[in-house]
Amino acid sequence: QVQLVESGGGLVQAGGSLRLSCAASGIFFSIAAMGWYRQAPGKQRELVATITPGGTANYADSVKGRFTISRDNAKNTVYLQMNSLKPEDTAVYYCNTQPFRNNYWGQGTQVTVSS
Repeated sequence: QVQLVESGGGLVQAGGSLRLSCAASGIFFSIAAMGWYRQAPGKQRELVATITPGGTANYADSVKGRFTISRDNAKNTVYLQMNSLKPEDTAVYYCNTQPFRNNYWGQGTQVTVSS
């Protein structure tokens, strides 16, 4: 059974930072490309960042230069370091494989950035 458990969200002021974590189980994590996604109220879920099994990262233009995705294959965990947060980053953040699997979505973690 696949489980992706996100944590690390919270309320932060604009310009602040948060580090999200996603612990994975039930998948061959070390050979899986992973992604962080987010869904803001009233909007579709969007891909924020991806990382290959070897550690190559890619980012949406909206977060490039501010967010950093990383992974620890020994811990089956993927991270998202978010700096210089903006109110428009407010969303529920999810991790999933890349491409995503519909039955892998977890509960997500809420990130709220106040202005």
